[in-house]
Amino acid sequence: MSASPLPGDASAEFLPFTRPTIDDETIAGVVEVLRSGWITTGPWNTRFEQALSEYFGGRTVRAFNSGTVTMEIALRMMGVGPGDEVITTPLSWVATANVVLAVGARPVFVDIDPVTRNLDAAQVKAAVGERTRVLLPVHLAGLPCDLDALYDIASRRGLRVLEDAAQAIGSSWRGRRVGSFGDYASFSFHPNKNATSIEGGCLVLPADADPGLAERYRLQGVRRFGIDGMDVDLVGGKANLTDVAARVGWGQLQRVDEFNARRRELARAYFAQLDALELPARGVELPVRDEHHSNWHMFQVVLPRGVVRAEVMQALKSRGIGSGVHYPPIHLFSLYRKLGFAPGDFPHAERVGAGILTLPLFPGMRDGDVARVAQALSAVLRESGV
Repeated sequence: MSASPLPGDASAEFLPFTRPTIDDETIAGVVEVLRSGWITTGPWNTRFEQALSEYFGGRTVRAFNSGTVTMEIALRMMGVGPGDEVITTPLSWVATANVVLAVGARPVFVDIDPVTRNLDAAQVKAAVGERTRVLLPVHLAGLPCDLDALYDIASRRGLRVLEDAAQAIGSSWRGRRVGSFGDYASFSFHPNKNATSIEGGCLVLPADADPGLAERYRLQGVRRFGIDGMDVDLVGGKANLTDVAARVGWGQLQRVDEFNARRRELARAYFAQLDALELPARGVELPVRDEHHSNWHMFQVVLPRGVVRAEVMQALKSRGIGSGVHYPPIHLFSLYRKLGFAPGDFPHAERVGAGILTLPLFPGMRDGDVARVAQALSAVLRESGV
């Protein structure tokens, strides 16, 4: 398979915080799909699902048009609904909690470990109650949660686990690829993820799940039989993945390990540059220095207290460098305050969420881009008195 080189376009002056790498073979493959006349869900969707199944150790996988609907459908397949509770983190994209509300259940937030920025398993254990049905951990920035501890809690308390692995394709836990073991696992293929299908996602199913049920939730509850038979036995939605998107996703999956290796190189370069500029000594919190588990979906720092993040982002932008915020704490959004959550409920998540800053990290970055970002951040912080 031909592949475009990983280095980015040297003519580009503005450095975004992320950008997908789409090779010429994938682009040509999309053209072939368009010319075939079969552009919605079809043979390429099946081929993509088969490739995903192989990637996740032979487990059953179904593809969808987003990594959000995958979580909602997983909860519906587990029978989660009104009166049930789902334990999750307040530091994630709001979709993680919104899907709980969408099925009529209530999210129960648990504070994060301030070092890993993932769910604090000890607090999860204490939060399990009579109405708890599911643990919904998030592998933030591709760093896996403590899956041993979380699955132990689930086993002891008779709970299901739905891993929000949207950011974790290619991450591993104790030598096993995230998604290749455990209960339900949901992945996203949004353009800012390590592998993209433009928009899309997939759900890895446990052995006791019915793939046909996932398919019916995916497309209007329709069940087909014979050449002309059709029945509808549940309220489904419209969440199928097109063959155009599946062709892009298949091409990306062939290179995701290569992409992740490059991300790890860039992360190592960030640590070296930021250490040399003494940013940790100046109060900037770096992510966990993980060499073995994370796919380095994002490289995130936490700015010192008192530093105005918006000013830092604007100053970086003026220097031609993009950045992002991933994420504001979910429980502080108006929707969740109406449910009774309030400032001070989860202090670690609130402190990290107030200062977290995502720096550019994607396979097409050049080695010199990391030094450029680190030096710019150091200069901006020095101007702020840090």
